[in-house]
Amino acid sequence: METLDFRFDSAPVLRAADPALCGVVGSGNLEILVKAGDQPAACAVRIKTSARGFGETWRAVLGSFAATHPAGGTAIAINDMGATPAVVSLRLAQALAEYRGGAQ
Repeated sequence: METLDFRFDSAPVLRAADPALCGVVGSGNLEILVKAGDQPAACAVRIKTSARGFGETWRAVLGSFAATHPAGGTAIAINDMGATPAVVSLRLAQALAEYRGGAQ
């Protein structure tokens, strides 16, 4: 297992559900928990992953997500079992939508 921590500047998100959970921990998938964070204009992300050595890939996928979705004011916890970047992006969007009360 590897634990990675990132922080990204991002526009603030309005929350409706706290926390919001999406996905499952299983081969090729992941679960994401979104809860309120400490900084309104940033999101903090902690990843526990079974796939070692993919820190820069995680940074790129999460950085793109934070730049295109308002995720500021969140703390995101990810438990990963080898999800692909496409699955990560999909689950992040689903978890954030749930956090926002199902709004897109």
